[in-house]
Amino acid sequence: MDYGIKGRKAIVCASSRGLGRGCALALAEAGCDLVINGRDAEKLAETAAEIRERFGVEVTEVAADVGTANGQRALLEAAPQPDILVNNNAGPPLRDFRELSRDAIVDGVLNNMVTPIELIQAVIDGMAERGFGRIVNITSLSVYMPITGLDLSSGARAGLTAFLAGVARPVAHRNVTINSILPGKFDTDRIRANIEHGAKQAGISIEERARQQIEEIPAKRFGTAEEFGQACAFLCSAHAGYITGQNLRLDGGLFPAAF
Repeated sequence: MDYGIKGRKAIVCASSRGLGRGCALALAEAGCDLVINGRDAEKLAETAAEIRERFGVEVTEVAADVGTANGQRALLEAAPQPDILVNNNAGPPLRDFRELSRDAIVDGVLNNMVTPIELIQAVIDGMAERGFGRIVNITSLSVYMPITGLDLSSGARAGLTAFLAGVARPVAHRNVTINSILPGKFDTDRIRANIEHGAKQAGISIEERARQQIEEIPAKRFGTAEEFGQACAFLCSAHAGYITGQNLRLDGGLFPAAF
């Protein structure tokens, strides 16, 4: 399917690995030129080289922490007029809420709520003036279904979701859309770390804990970064202009609801 975005410029945050990388690959396959980002310059360079070789698009690497003012400035200098913005950032580690300090709470809200809002503030008016913009936020299924130990991540991402529900509507008539994708259990470094943590807590093997996690999912498997990326690319496509202010759950049926 031709997504109608060949030649568009996309910023994909935290895209050297995991779900962000999946989004970058899918957008490159659709013909977008990319600004990709990560803290690990070596891993970022590997991802950039693969994308260039496979898809022949322009790729600019920005090794920086997107949660900082300098990191955001570097991204926007690399793409002053992006057509597409994919917001993504690492969430806080598993931790009992009683152990959270004030600084840790502020840090979590900064990374998972404030940072994407700041980037949207920087790009949305230009998108509206040019008559095309696609903003996709990678949040979490925990916005709908709390996950013990990830309360800070859940709260910050839920705050972002509520904040953007109002922001999305006034720009819809300018062909600018804002949506979020809520991943369930995907085969990424983060879920592997969570599985290892859970295995230690339960006194079982990592393999057994992974099997338990998979059994909870109606699809009976973890999701892949590649299929996540394709969903993101569609929301960024020319065909998705009538989808805005929505939260797409990608969870293999894990969240048990009709609506």
